[in-house]
Amino acid sequence: MMTALSREDLYSLEDYARVRQDFRARVLAHKQNRQLPLGPNATLYFEDRLTMQYQIQEMLRTEKIFEPEGIQEELDAYNPLIPGGSDWKATFMLEYTDLEERRVALGQLVGVEHRVWVQVGGLERIFAIADEDLERSTEEKTSAVHFMRFELDPASVAALRGGGTLVAGIDHPALQIKLDPVPAAIRDSLVADLS
Repeated sequence: MMTALSREDLYSLEDYARVRQDFRARVLAHKQNRQLPLGPNATLYFEDRLTMQYQIQEMLRTEKIFEPEGIQEELDAYNPLIPGGSDWKATFMLEYTDLEERRVALGQLVGVEHRVWVQVGGLERIFAIADEDLERSTEEKTSAVHFMRFELDPASVAALRGGGTLVAGIDHPALQIKLDPVPAAIRDSLVADLS
């Protein structure tokens, strides 16, 4: 199980300025095996302790936050996105460069955040639990960004540890995607999140 981040895990603003370039390069390399494209416009970005430390460090740097209360606010905001040992947490993004295409697509994809799934071997699909912090969709359109949790049952965890294949997809009337199998490097990175 990944432990939550504390103030002791973070660099001071001065120290972060010194190590930022190397730390950023390490995080970007790590993220390569945590991005799962589901078609040309939908991507799951799986989060973990390192990706959240990077987010927090960048927020502290950008906002010049150094007071203990402000640092704790950032920790409180981002720690819930760290997996708990039997789940995966991801940012789901619907990405369109053309604004009109984006507007139309978000109108057609209402509810898509509840139709994103993962599946281990021949076991049942595990659908994402989306936007637990707040509702991001209306009846007219979905949001371009959603926060998701995939709660894995013990059988799925055991199957993954035993080498089971991982499949992912979207089962929505306006978007049918199945990635079979998830690339090995991404699968292995995700299996490492499980306790």
